[in-house]
Amino acid sequence: MSTHFTADPAATGAAVFPARPEWLTLSAALADEVGVIADREDLLVSIAPGAGGGAPACFYPARALIEVDGNHLGVDPATVTPANISDRTRYAPTWGALTHECGHAKHTTWEPPRDAPPGVVAAAMLLEEPRMEAAQVRRRPDDRHWLRACARDIVAADLHLFADPATAPKMTAPDAAHTAALLLGRVDGGILTRAEVAPVARVIEDVLGKETLGKLRAIWRKALRTADQDGDTMLELGRQWCEIVGTDPNTPDPGAAAPDPNATPDPSGSGNAPGTPNGSGAPSPSGGTSGGTPSPSPLAGAIEAVLDNVAAKVAREKAPEDPAAKAAAAQARENAKRKIAEQAARSVFGVTPGSRDGRTACTGTRPPTADERTAVRVLARALSTAGVRDRVAVKTTSIVPPGRLRMRGALVADAQRAAGAIPTAEPFTRTTRTVVPTPPLRLAIACDVSGTMRWASEHVASAAWILANAARHTTVPAQTATVIFGNRVRPLTLPGTAPAAVTEFASNDNWEDIPTAIDALDGALGLSTPGAARLLVIVSDGRYRPTPRTDGQRKLNRLRAAGCAVLWLTTRDTDTPLDGATVHRLTDPTTAARAIGRAATTALRAATR
Repeated sequence: MSTHFTADPAATGAAVFPARPEWLTLSAALADEVGVIADREDLLVSIAPGAGGGAPACFYPARALIEVDGNHLGVDPATVTPANISDRTRYAPTWGALTHECGHAKHTTWEPPRDAPPGVVAAAMLLEEPRMEAAQVRRRPDDRHWLRACARDIVAADLHLFADPATAPKMTAPDAAHTAALLLGRVDGGILTRAEVAPVARVIEDVLGKETLGKLRAIWRKALRTADQDGDTMLELGRQWCEIVGTDPNTPDPGAAAPDPNATPDPSGSGNAPGTPNGSGAPSPSGGTSGGTPSPSPLAGAIEAVLDNVAAKVAREKAPEDPAAKAAAAQARENAKRKIAEQAARSVFGVTPGSRDGRTACTGTRPPTADERTAVRVLARALSTAGVRDRVAVKTTSIVPPGRLRMRGALVADAQRAAGAIPTAEPFTRTTRTVVPTPPLRLAIACDVSGTMRWASEHVASAAWILANAARHTTVPAQTATVIFGNRVRPLTLPGTAPAAVTEFASNDNWEDIPTAIDALDGALGLSTPGAARLLVIVSDGRYRPTPRTDGQRKLNRLRAAGCAVLWLTTRDTDTPLDGATVHRLTDPTTAARAIGRAATTALRAATR
């Protein structure tokens, strides 16, 4: 049985009086953290030199107490700040031992019956070790790092590897089986890796044989799939374990440590050492000599080598990051990207729409046609219809009218009055229907003006004018903006404005600055900010140089992750849109405005659901 989990309900923990007040302060700080790790609010923690009943840590279910041996801390307790995750790496083995005991507190919820054979209970509790840790990392994957960090101390304590050479594992079937459960079981539980335990696995197989080891592996794998509260199954697996290994189920645990003569007596009078479950106290019959210092067995040597290797690997691994620090860093990165987008918006939309200066210039303006004016009215009506939301029924109760009287509530109120109590029943019910506000619409268009996109200039210019004017006439709060991008990024329509004339442009550039175009539209309309129906339409063949393509893909991914829909309009199957956009191939370029309008109404309907 484990030396650090006391199943005896009479055990009360070791009586430890810290020599320095820092240990009391640290105990309180650890108690503040274990509630999250163990998903329990009733746990107490005591850390001090000598606590834990001879193990690095110990859990006492009867008292909901976790004891941690301060001798393993390795740092000044006054400097420990366990609330800071990055500080835990300084005392990773101790934090791992605490995490291990939190796993027991959460997942070891079954209790062996008092009349259960002690050997069966010991085998079941042995299988509980990898089962509990596997359950813990399924619930909290980041705890794997800390459980690996404490593996050396925890497993060494369970196997009595360093306490006394006479009790270290020998080349016997019980010792090999005990080691297999603790180390190979942790491999199947996802804590250790097969490569890490390979040296000790070979020695175990030499002792037990391949067939016996296979039977034991089947048992601990069943244990890994056993529910937390299924003690009957665990005891049955313990019985099978004893049968395969050849140990007597009625014999007390042969793997427990000898009692510590200096341990505090158990106040219950049972005579158990605080860290010795069930008071077995029997040394391991591993074949060691009683006189002199026996040489370590090949099994003990392999175990020590494996545990040292795991400890060295954990020391080189990166510890889990603080979720709060990760969130703060992510928010800082997002703020930086938003600032870049706002700067791009000021730079792009600070230029007068229709500017003919420099590259990426417009060619002039023209009055809108009758068909374009009709399209404005049609699209405005479609957006207004898409933004209509059903009224939501809300039922409320009250003590006094108005409302429908419920007789049950009235009788309850009368009974309360008759009893001399203040009436709390609310017999009147009333249903009100309210309209939920329609979310605003943010629609952005970016058109490629490289030399291969001449077909789009006339149709995108028309679509930009139609959408900007439709946004003014719809009942939905809407804003649109359109830019062209080539060597530079230029605005066609500004946010919140409805141009009187259609701005036309040329497509003669030899570069596609799509990253700046996306940033400018994001900064102007808030495409990466939730709270609105957002749609970005990109009209392009996607034939970009590597740099703008990579940067544009990254910025498009950011918008999509923020909930902004992206529509990509092309005309040829050979075009190469950026990944993640919804691609629509235009068989007739004159339908570009219609396709954009349909996408806008779809985005608005999706936001109103």
